[in-house]
Amino acid sequence: MTRVIIVRHGQSTYNTEKRIQGRTDASKLTEKGCNDANLVGKALSNISFNAIYSSPLQRAKQTAQIIWRSQANNSAQSVVPQTSDLLLEIDLPLWEKMLVAEVKQKFPEDYRIWKQSPHQFQMLVPNSEGDSREHYPVLALYEQARRFWQEILPRHSGQTILIVGHNGINRALISTALRISPSRYHSIQQSNCGVSVLNFAGNLGDAVQLESMNQTQHLGDILPSVRPNHHGVRLLLIRHGETEWNRQGKFQGQIDVPLNENGRLQAQKAAAFLKDVKLDFAVSSPMLRPKETAEIILQNHNSIKLELQDGFREISHGLWEGKLESEIEQEFPGELERWRTVPAQVQMPAGENLQQVWERSVATWQSVVETALANQLQTGIVVAHDATNKTLLCHILGLSPDNFWNFRQGNGAVSVIDYPSGLNGVPVLQAMNITTHLGGGVLDKTAAGAL
Repeated sequence: MTRVIIVRHGQSTYNTEKRIQGRTDASKLTEKGCNDANLVGKALSNISFNAIYSSPLQRAKQTAQIIWRSQANNSAQSVVPQTSDLLLEIDLPLWEKMLVAEVKQKFPEDYRIWKQSPHQFQMLVPNSEGDSREHYPVLALYEQARRFWQEILPRHSGQTILIVGHNGINRALISTALRISPSRYHSIQQSNCGVSVLNFAGNLGDAVQLESMNQTQHLGDILPSVRPNHHGVRLLLIRHGETEWNRQGKFQGQIDVPLNENGRLQAQKAAAFLKDVKLDFAVSSPMLRPKETAEIILQNHNSIKLELQDGFREISHGLWEGKLESEIEQEFPGELERWRTVPAQVQMPAGENLQQVWERSVATWQSVVETALANQLQTGIVVAHDATNKTLLCHILGLSPDNFWNFRQGNGAVSVIDYPSGLNGVPVLQAMNITTHLGGGVLDKTAAGAL
């Protein structure tokens, strides 16, 4: 496994001015940006990196240097940050240095396309010959990200590397790794000094897992802030706490296994983590393990009534339920490998397939969003299961069930999904698989567990 930790640069002067940065190097880190970079360094201080890469633009380069200096205190850490032009920010030459408000006013139609159809957004950039070239900023950025992965991954097989980039290039790196379409460019958020973790089984195109995305807890931010002009709903998607069968590696599916003591502790830690978040509603799978997790979280939100939705029930593993992997392999030879590699093609014996889970869970999810919007509710929790949550994450990012294994969901983990423009706009994955409240730091230390 090659572990890649991706960090966005700290707050910059242009960030505070709400100015388009692109590839201009006039924007510098603010005092807060420097302080936050120090906090990232502390959060990553127990991780030894085999390489550190940053964008050559000073706001990212300085962030990398600050992180590296805190890493230099680690006696095992001797790598020096190096820059790569393939980590440059998205190229927006006609908008650079302009205030966002000015861009909206001067280029209203272009700005609309940029926001609604980023893959179609085009700039006609004047060249030295006196005519113009067609430039597609988002498509060019995705190609740049692919080239970075193709160059870097073979060089660092099985190692741990740190990348310090920008909002745009970091989104493109995550998206090209997971094969998220450029049309969903705005569906992923990257906060200043937010931390994301990707695990690669090989090179680009091989198996990859997004372990976590846009963690901001090391900065004192419980959850990433909502985007400007957010008028929709925020859903906190939570996986239930650990069960004894998770610990043992047994497939539980729709067998109603309760939380174990560690699972209750994880739920209590999730409750403490979310105690200051104002909740307006709560929904759970009716099964014991998510229901109890939700009830523990709601002890700090006494006025909220828990609603149970059968569509969020875990996948039925049929005849696999109650069995260890070794037992399944003996009874159904080769099927576990198919489940790991082509999950959308597997029909569980006497159980469900992922398409069936998709249809019921997505329909229920859409209903929850519609109800919240209709009642002008702002923030709610949805507590469900590993397979259910992974299926919902695929739906949110415009992926198919084939991408099921691209997402990690730790016991007691929290993911944040916003609908800033209601159901008419695309949802935004603000953060995914937050587990810092469970005591493992930046990395997910929860039991991998069977489903």
